[in-house]
Amino acid sequence: MRQVQLDRLSENLREGLELARKVLASNRWNVYKNLQLARKMERLEKNVWRFVNGPMQAHVLADVHHLRFQMAESFDRLENSAKRVEQRLGAMNIGWGVEGAVGICGIGGSGKTTLANEICRDDEVRSHFQNRILFLTVSQSPNLEQLRANIWRFVSGSDFVAEGVNDVITKWNPQFNLRIGPRMLVVLDDVWSLSVLEQLIFRVPGCQTLVVSRFKFPTVLSDTYEVELLKGEEAISLFCLSAFGQKSVPPAADANLVKQIVNECKGLPLALKVIGASLRDQPEMYWASAKKRLSKGEPICESHESKLLDRMAISIQFLSKKVRECFLDLGCFPEDKKIPLDVLINMWVEIHDLDEEEAFAILVELSDKNLLTLVKDARAGDLYSSYYEISITQHDVLRDLAIHLANHGNVNERKRLLMARREAEVPKEWVRSADLPFHAQIVSIHTGEMGEMEWFQMDFPKTEVLIVNFSANEYFLPPFIDNMPNLRALIVINYSTQNATLHFSVFSDLANLKSLWLEKVSVAQLTESTIPLKNLQKISLILCKINNSLDQSVIDLAQIFPSLSQLTIDHCDDLIKLPLSICRMHSLKSLSITNCPNLKEIPTNLGNLRFLQILRLYACPTLKMLPSSICELVSLKYLDISQCINLKSLPEKMGKLSMLEKIDMRNAQRFGNYQLQSSL
Repeated sequence: MRQVQLDRLSENLREGLELARKVLASNRWNVYKNLQLARKMERLEKNVWRFVNGPMQAHVLADVHHLRFQMAESFDRLENSAKRVEQRLGAMNIGWGVEGAVGICGIGGSGKTTLANEICRDDEVRSHFQNRILFLTVSQSPNLEQLRANIWRFVSGSDFVAEGVNDVITKWNPQFNLRIGPRMLVVLDDVWSLSVLEQLIFRVPGCQTLVVSRFKFPTVLSDTYEVELLKGEEAISLFCLSAFGQKSVPPAADANLVKQIVNECKGLPLALKVIGASLRDQPEMYWASAKKRLSKGEPICESHESKLLDRMAISIQFLSKKVRECFLDLGCFPEDKKIPLDVLINMWVEIHDLDEEEAFAILVELSDKNLLTLVKDARAGDLYSSYYEISITQHDVLRDLAIHLANHGNVNERKRLLMARREAEVPKEWVRSADLPFHAQIVSIHTGEMGEMEWFQMDFPKTEVLIVNFSANEYFLPPFIDNMPNLRALIVINYSTQNATLHFSVFSDLANLKSLWLEKVSVAQLTESTIPLKNLQKISLILCKINNSLDQSVIDLAQIFPSLSQLTIDHCDDLIKLPLSICRMHSLKSLSITNCPNLKEIPTNLGNLRFLQILRLYACPTLKMLPSSICELVSLKYLDISQCINLKSLPEKMGKLSMLEKIDMRNAQRFGNYQLQSSL
């Protein structure tokens, strides 16, 4: 998808070069021809401008987001932050007892997590714990098995968690015998429940626990620090940083109006940042309107925290309609989880009638307004990075705001039908309303294990995106998928520690499906009776068990997926070889097989993919050779064989790849990293 954008930009630039030559050669007296050339120049400038202000900005923002985050968050406490951290550490005695648990509490958006991160970065703390610090996010829908296993690995110093180890971990309280080792700090962020916290506290000598929550837990914690809200100049400085890019009110601004708006934010760092960013570069009347709206959203009888969503909603009201709709879509994903950018871009393109450049521009705008954060992994950043190497995070208060705004109105008429938290069954509100069709464009489900008989029949005539989030070892997709005739994108993500067996029987009627994302599931065996998905263009299998489901002796992939243009298989450790039928998928433009440690064989006829532009074989350590037919990939522009440590050489006739622009060989045994010039 990203490569298509780059190809389009490259083509535009080539056209621009040719157009410039024509302009230079044109007779100045040929008015008609010069007018035509001028109009072409204007169209070219517009196309380049859209790319520069969309995709390029998104990647630039992601590259620098760490710097922006640290800079902005440091103003949550502004001056003397190091001194204040030391004072708070001293007040709570973090780390200086033999073992125990202390806490940080405060309302949503008050900077609790920021303070916890500052504590973890503090030199004195890191020295005391010898850099043995574990930071875990718990959330309202925690995976206790996974969290306990992570803490077990950290405390025991072992990466291996045997089957049944949770039976041992269940008894890990004060009586648990573990030899005294180096001092350790475990940070549990976003804890909502005492019962959950009690299962995560590991009381052994030398292990200290820091709990970050909106609530106090006096029966478990020996001491709790309550985060103070910002006051006076601190609040103004943080607001000004977001609104003006500086710490103080600029001379041209109305200082009194700025102070009034800051006062309405009530000292909440998150509200100051988001509302400040929403007012950046806006006229004074816009500011006055915002101040008026903020003041109306504060009934005296309500508590401080219950008014937060009303104040935050002001910043959303000033967004354009499409940008606002895209923001509300973020509430469809679980709290405290990274959202793959590929999933989000696909969704926006399908349901909001956007092209990819517009979707990126909206992403940039939401990031600029502090409504989301872009995060890149360590590898991303070059021209051929794919979207799934970038992810999105969002503060839980902003997610709550998106859900709060999306849940207005009759449940059957809502544009987004959401399960905000993981639940054991379908919400009763849905069941009570199932007699009438649901007109939601997006449906988001978040459950535990669901059997075939636990679902209810519901009608979704307008649904275009279905997001299924679950945590289970076995899962039946809801039968009402059959009642989604317009479904275009299906996203299935398992958050359990083990791969789930996923039942695909309902796939028979997904004639309009264009995008399929499966994560951490065991893919069911496809058979000859599988009805072709004629419109499916993208398949992503992430952390899946393939289980020979792609066995060419049973099925013909080219027949089942005749329009597939992008196939991604990532972290699938049981993939040994690619099926031969992949070589007949002539519509394929991007093939990414990454982090598959047991992949040993690439089909010899891979060269039949005449339209393949991107081939990634990243981190496939058992792959020893590439087929010579790879030299027949006449459209290939990018080849990634980095971290294929047992790949000894390239086919001899690589020079035949006239369109090839780059071969990535980072960390391969005998290769360096070099760039090839594109043949124009």
